[in-house]
Amino acid sequence: MSQTPAPVPPQVPVPDVAPPGPTADAGYRDVPAAEGGRAGRGWWDANAAEYLDEHGAFLGAADFCWCPEGLRERDARLLGEVTGLRVLEVGAGAAQCSRWLVAQGAQAVATDVSRGMLAAGAALDRATGIRVPAVQADARRLPFADGSFDAAFTSFGAIPFVPDADAIHREVARVLRPGGTWTFSVTHPSRWAFPDDPSAHGLTANRSYFDRRPYVETDAAGRVVYAEYHRTLGDHVREVVAGGLELRDVVEPEWPADNTEVWGGWGPVRGAYLPGTAIFRTRLPG
Repeated sequence: MSQTPAPVPPQVPVPDVAPPGPTADAGYRDVPAAEGGRAGRGWWDANAAEYLDEHGAFLGAADFCWCPEGLRERDARLLGEVTGLRVLEVGAGAAQCSRWLVAQGAQAVATDVSRGMLAAGAALDRATGIRVPAVQADARRLPFADGSFDAAFTSFGAIPFVPDADAIHREVARVLRPGGTWTFSVTHPSRWAFPDDPSAHGLTANRSYFDRRPYVETDAAGRVVYAEYHRTLGDHVREVVAGGLELRDVVEPEWPADNTEVWGGWGPVRGAYLPGTAIFRTRLPG
């Protein structure tokens, strides 16, 4: 068990991006990888407050929620015993999960590309009295030394918003110690064949599961405002393995009967029939 404090580097500036204009068009289309990959930072900066106003109560200020199904780490224990471990949260948003880990005795560090989300996290630190060291960083270029962490995770962070998630897996593998774990939750790949609709209408497939074009929103100037990338189940597995990691498990949470939350395309109607989330548990050999 590691006893030294989790390493926190100095803040490394992330290049500013121009604020996006209002969404004028949306659909599934190919866009230049660089343009789609950098859109997330501006979108989350602009929408951090609205996102937390809508979902903050469900997530909690210092709780660890893996997915809209409401699976909590206190029940799932997907990371195992964390006391004393150095844990990295990638794409942390406001770092609610890391705050819970600190309360459990972990030495957690949170990263996110969005300055707006990190500012929201600092406000939650003050409100809860639980401070999480936070670093603004692109998940594809983590500012940590090799072997810095015992475990890493993300709850719907980073991976859906870049065209090259394999780069995230490689970077996480680099900063993990041998035997360290990397656990990440994403939209279940099968959901991409269905409309993003939580009602019964969302139970009828309307596009090919194998259509890997990202969902893209553009402003009136044609600039990418938001991009989210689809990967099949096989794509995720191949990217994990290419990153030098071992796949240990895939968890598909069922929708609990007492969860009435509707979150975008997630909700109890569709959740009774279709998986909404996939959680991949991986390990760095050693």
